[in-house]
Amino acid sequence: MRESAILRGVAVGAVAVGLAAPIVRLRVRLPRVVISALAWQAPFALAAATQRSRGRDAGMYALQMWAYFAHYQMPNDDPERLRRRLRVRYPIVADTALGFGSVPTSRLQGILAREGEVAPHDLALSVVHWVWYFIPHGSVAYVLLRHRESFPRAACLVAGTFDLGLVIYWAVPTAPPWWAGENGEMPPVRRIMVEAGERVWGPLWDPLYDSIGGNPFAAMPSLHFATSVTSARLLWDVGRGPGALAWAYALTLGFALVYLGEHYVVDLAAGLALSESLYRLGPRAAPALRAVGALVGRLELQAGR
Repeated sequence: MRESAILRGVAVGAVAVGLAAPIVRLRVRLPRVVISALAWQAPFALAAATQRSRGRDAGMYALQMWAYFAHYQMPNDDPERLRRRLRVRYPIVADTALGFGSVPTSRLQGILAREGEVAPHDLALSVVHWVWYFIPHGSVAYVLLRHRESFPRAACLVAGTFDLGLVIYWAVPTAPPWWAGENGEMPPVRRIMVEAGERVWGPLWDPLYDSIGGNPFAAMPSLHFATSVTSARLLWDVGRGPGALAWAYALTLGFALVYLGEHYVVDLAAGLALSESLYRLGPRAAPALRAVGALVGRLELQAGR
């Protein structure tokens, strides 16, 4: 009993360290590999520290996403190094071919945007973009609350979509259309979502957006689109009504991302390929996931649960 109590105490401490590491990483200047180890171990430590419950399931998923968020920001810790590795031209070339001589973002803004103003449809599509921050995690929460038996698969697929996209962000940092337009790499592109944000949120916009930003060169693949497609897939599997709403949202978001200047069409195509690959290849990963589940079970037993 005493050993179990000690193990639980150590596990609680490991969770706290995993939570704190991404926050203090720039102050203490620990190597990235150390921060990674501390952050990614936290979900497993929570398994050893607490009993299985919906709350613990949600906590493990949240800790995984906390580690993802820290690693999403890391490439921009050294902006000059990130800029030297930046890819700008290849998505422009690809989208110009897809758009038969003109980048689709430029075509759409030329047709729909009104110079110097934020039109009602600009605001509506910007809201669709802002809502995304709740969609993937809200979908996982819905599955946890209504279809708990499907939660492990849902959480793994959504988290896997984020994490594999993150690997590509680190390997191939790619500029979005609005940045390429601002820096003379292509004809100017309005960043309509920011214009709408400044109109709606006023002085709150900059601190609000800065709090969720941190890496301006994470365009390829579009995880906005990839995770929305993954969410639609998962919700369709548990219910046609929620699934239909999720698919309608994903398609609307895809249009919004291109029109607003946030992503190229090729970014969306890569995001779709990522999502579909994970969804279809997921069953092949089942043995590995069961092994992880067995590890969590052993942690629970060692902690006396």
